[in-house]
Amino acid sequence: MTESTETASADLTTLHSALATEQMVLQSVATATIGEAGGRSTIYLSTLSSGLVALGFSASTPGLLATLTFTLLPTIFMLGWFTVVRLVDNTVENIAVRHRMENIRAHFAGLHPSGPALLVSGDARTGEYGVRYGRSSFLFTMASMVAAVNCVLGGALIALALSVGLGLPALSAQLAGAAVGFALLVATLAYERRRIRGASLPHGPIGR
Repeated sequence: MTESTETASADLTTLHSALATEQMVLQSVATATIGEAGGRSTIYLSTLSSGLVALGFSASTPGLLATLTFTLLPTIFMLGWFTVVRLVDNTVENIAVRHRMENIRAHFAGLHPSGPALLVSGDARTGEYGVRYGRSSFLFTMASMVAAVNCVLGGALIALALSVGLGLPALSAQLAGAAVGFALLVATLAYERRRIRGASLPHGPIGR
């Protein structure tokens, strides 16, 4: 074995060791993004639930109810937007990590003829790991779930402001609130779809 061959073999061994380490790091990052998304969703929903309970206890005191309503609900509404933006970031991070993991897996799969059968899973019909993602899959993410709840809250706030603050008829205020809530939901889902679509575009091998 020549010196150049030995050097190439050593370099390949070093590369494989680095890729194995990178794979484990990426797995940890993917787990962390999912854990953070779940934690943030729980914080938002718990805060919303606690706020609604507080409003329920203050229902017998009109002055206190109005104060709490227009203090707590806008705060929770803003928390919801912060949560949605970060949940979309988590989704984008997870997609990026998966792309890098797939590149590493494809490299190892190409080292042996039986590699693709053992390391590459899924197909166009079943998808990876038995789950096939389509264009509408983003509707079922945690970001979309929190966005839907938060847009309902936003619509309710608009209805309350128009009804209590401006004295509009209840039906008109409710219709206006529903329209605003729907518009907010459409805008939020469009933002999420754009971010996820950008992250899901085909990526080249590592280093490109």
